Amino acid sequence: MKTAKTPWIEGAFCPLETPRFLCDEMLRGFGEWLRVAGYDTTSPTSGTRDRDVLETAVDENRWLITRDRELLLHRNAPQYVLLLESNGMESNFRELTRLLNLDWLHAPFSRCKRCNTPLRPGPLPDDTPEIDDKRVFCHCPGCKHVYWEGSHVRRMRGKLLRFNRWRHPRRFLPATSPLNGALPRYLTE
Repeated sequence: MKTAKTPWIEGAFCPLETPRFLCDEMLRGFGEWLRVAGYDTTSPTSGTRDRDVLETAVDENRWLITRDRELLLHRNAPQYVLLLESNGMESNFRELTRLLNLDWLHAPFSRCKRCNTPLRPGPLPDDTPEIDDKRVFCHCPGCKHVYWEGSHVRRMRGKLLRFNRWRHPRRFLPATSPLNGALPRYLTE
């Protein structure tokens, strides 16, 4: 667990924890990038009612990331919903980064992009990789997908570095657990 080493902080001063997210259907691709960065991020199955999505966020203590203003009308929404008001994926990355001062290099490539399971080093047990075995391998014990260090990883790492440009250099992450009480910008204006 991270702790603040300076009294300067914008927003509520509280213990800092690694945030967990739930991205609604509209932001499923956004959620995959949070997984690439190493954040525990889930998405509801297609067609899940808003009330049930919010209930999952509450039960699992996750920030619900959405562009759906109607979610704010639900009872527990103010404590759990992060409404992204910008349009376009790049703008959404910038908005969330600035809102939470999110570190996109938190634990890159440590979670399965497909199913959110933490990755394990090496190829799948009892599996011989067909590509150059000098590459670094890891696999997902959940969905059995195999990952390796290729040019796609270098491109993705470059994107994560770009997203980190929007972080404030001296600002600590505000309350990252929905129960800590820090309110999103649109609730404090």
